[in-house]
Amino acid sequence: MNRDRPAVGDRFRRFRAGRRGGEELAVPPAEFTSYYGRPILKPPVWTWEIAAYLFTGGLAAGSSLLAAGGQLTGRAGVRRAGRFAALAAVTASAGLLVKDLGRPERFHHMLRVAKPTSPMSVGTWILAGYGPAAGLAAVAEVAPLLPTRGPLGLARRALPPVGRAAGLAAAVAAPALGTYTAVLLADTAVPSWHEAYADLPFVFAGSALASGAGVGLLAVPPAQAGPARRMAVAGAGLELFGAHRVETRLGLLGEPYRTGRPGRLLRAGRALTVAGVAGAVLGRRSRLVSAVSGAALLAASVATRFGVFHAGVASARDPKYTVLPQRARLDRRAADPGR
Repeated sequence: MNRDRPAVGDRFRRFRAGRRGGEELAVPPAEFTSYYGRPILKPPVWTWEIAAYLFTGGLAAGSSLLAAGGQLTGRAGVRRAGRFAALAAVTASAGLLVKDLGRPERFHHMLRVAKPTSPMSVGTWILAGYGPAAGLAAVAEVAPLLPTRGPLGLARRALPPVGRAAGLAAAVAAPALGTYTAVLLADTAVPSWHEAYADLPFVFAGSALASGAGVGLLAVPPAQAGPARRMAVAGAGLELFGAHRVETRLGLLGEPYRTGRPGRLLRAGRALTVAGVAGAVLGRRSRLVSAVSGAALLAASVATRFGVFHAGVASARDPKYTVLPQRARLDRRAADPGR
């Protein structure tokens, strides 16, 4: 037996003391790495269609809220623009989803079950309920073009009240439509999406309101655009608040939202949002300024949705966003065993 070598118990006590900060460990802590730098998580297989769907779904929701505002305040131009934009956006959303699924019947299969614990299932049912309501509301806008007699005359008289009810129903479903995609992203294992579960709904809700406001500012004269201006201010506030929290609260996992392509898109989105709101408020008497402001808000929503999408993909591709937060959580638990 080697008398110069400490006993096993002494070596164990020195090891424990080193972990508590008493003695320095002989072997330094291992640096982070992964297997040849390959991703630990499989990056999302979604392509640009889903990023575009994030935008069109929010646009549909915001447009229905705009239309409801026009309906309740007696602004026919605002109501009409919102209803037509909502129908166009929800139609595009359905097309993008079907294209991503690959086969149209797969969307139908998703309606065979309803799982409250699945954001995808809930979102499918939200879209299935919202779409017909938005469609009826938009179809009601063509009632004045129908003949006054015969079966079409009956439709001319029946469509306006049906359209009013459908428009309000679409507006009731709009908040869920505009934010469920945030829950869908946060429900994945993608690090920067999952960790932002508390903040992404604010970003998406604000972006939806701002895009709907953009439709109103583009489509109607400034004198009728009061609801659109108020929506723009509210949407910008929500979106900028949520985006600030996403970038500052998440620590390392907020990095993908600040750097690279996602960072550029999100910074552009913020700049366009601020410019759009400023133009909407300060240029309320100018048709040109209002229209440019509306276009800026729509472009801001596109940039924001694509920025969030690409930030999540970037965090899944880099192993450090998976491993380092896990190690930090383990270290916190080791430092406070009672937690």
